[in-house]
Amino acid sequence: MAERAKLIRALKKHTNSWLILGLLGAAVILLPLVPIILGLFKAPNENWQHITQYLLAGYLLNSLQLVALTGFFTVTLGVCLAWLIAAYDFPLRRFFRWALLLPLAVPPYIAAYTYSTMFSYTGIVQKTLRSFDVTPNPKWFGVLSMRGAVFIFTLCLFPYVYMIARSFFERQSGSYIENAMLLGRGPAAVFFRVALPLARPAIAGGVALVVFEVLGDYGVTSYYGVHTISTAIFQTWFGMYDVDSAIRLAAYLMIGTVGLFLVERWVRRNRRFSSSTSKMRPLAPRRLKGGWSWAAGLFCGSVFAWSFLFPVVQLGVWASWTFESVFTPAFGELIIRTVSLALLATVIIMFFAVIVANLHRTNANPFTSALSRWVTAGYSVPGAIVAIGVLACFIGLDRVLAPFYAVLGLGKAPLVLSMSLVMLVVAYVVRFMATGFNAVEAGFERVGTKFTEVSRTLGFGMTRTFLRVDLPLIKGAIFSGIVLTFVEIVKELPLAMLLRPFNFETLATKAYQYANDEKIFEAAVPSLLIIGVSMIAVYVLNQVGKEAGE
Repeated sequence: MAERAKLIRALKKHTNSWLILGLLGAAVILLPLVPIILGLFKAPNENWQHITQYLLAGYLLNSLQLVALTGFFTVTLGVCLAWLIAAYDFPLRRFFRWALLLPLAVPPYIAAYTYSTMFSYTGIVQKTLRSFDVTPNPKWFGVLSMRGAVFIFTLCLFPYVYMIARSFFERQSGSYIENAMLLGRGPAAVFFRVALPLARPAIAGGVALVVFEVLGDYGVTSYYGVHTISTAIFQTWFGMYDVDSAIRLAAYLMIGTVGLFLVERWVRRNRRFSSSTSKMRPLAPRRLKGGWSWAAGLFCGSVFAWSFLFPVVQLGVWASWTFESVFTPAFGELIIRTVSLALLATVIIMFFAVIVANLHRTNANPFTSALSRWVTAGYSVPGAIVAIGVLACFIGLDRVLAPFYAVLGLGKAPLVLSMSLVMLVVAYVVRFMATGFNAVEAGFERVGTKFTEVSRTLGFGMTRTFLRVDLPLIKGAIFSGIVLTFVEIVKELPLAMLLRPFNFETLATKAYQYANDEKIFEAAVPSLLIIGVSMIAVYVLNQVGKEAGE
């Protein structure tokens, strides 16, 4: 009895409004994943037997092939560029250092239809060659294939690897590389035997982000005709009208992505190193001379042009042709709806992110640590899976509320919440909580706990301490989280495609709808708006990186 009373007193001591709200946020994140898991235990139907017999093996093989090829090429390109920028000095190096992050502003599905049109028979590439009396083989420009999908994903996603690897090379490998050079090692040996092994955990983190993006993609794979597990979920849901089989496919995809996430965490855990000193000297770039300097600049310039400059310029040309016909008052309403929805979801995300991050910081224990991991679980799950889980939860909620709906005169079993924007907002919160949480957590780590502890010692409560002490110190991190989360929501396609109410469009769905209807020129206007907003996020990422390095 004494131990029970002691436990109750401890729970009362540590239970407050912050903990209750944190648990509520974790429940919102995890609850939509429950129907996905339970879907594995339902008896399969006839459609599922057809899928497993004729389709599943091909879907799985295509998914694995796409992940493997994209992972290989993004690692190769991202690490080479990161090492070149971090270890050497050459013309325009400072420009390329941040410009090579700009491809993150181009959503892959936008790059997909842009390049497919540019490389088509009537596109600018083949027309230019024909103007010089060169008639190329059309097979050389067949991007509507697995090869084209890998090309698009590599160009759009290599900055994830580049950004993390460059940061590691610049800040944490200087002493080791200089010691290797003093011992007579050449540039190749220094890279392959010192820098690359040290950076493997960082590179693994970047590749994990790339894999999650590829597995969760719908726009590129569906437009290029590459059948993956993600596109199979859409086809099963909308083509066969079979939600149960779609849930079962989503469950298998979730198991695969979570398994990859756990493997990535295990690899990073077992590849850590520690320095013998607390002072890490940054890597000093070596000046390249002669042809090597121009070759480095040409390589970086070529990657920047193909991954960002060419598609953006082409979209700008197309937008100038169709701006007057596309940018109507109805399009203005589309922008307002997209921005309003993204802002609402961002505010909710940042609210729960601040609560959970501050709770973990002020009460560090295994439970709050697990809570902080729970709220970020949605980011490692593809958008199609989140959409199905959220839909299943809201349909179940509508069934529970059916008697209440009947009292209000809405009918016996209407779909009220599951046909509203509430469902889409919840899906955004589940999917992108990690974006806001990671930004806030990084801000708390920079300011520490000294000022908070002093405030609590003086008798201020947790809420008052946060508003008077912590908030002014981390407002920059919160702003970064707001911008990054807002942009991710504006760019998101699978969730909006699956969960939007009837006749409700976002910039992402409108751009994809135009492209899918072969109205490529009209798709340029919403695409450029998305890219413009995304460039703000890239700028914020660059500034946050500078502040973290100071």
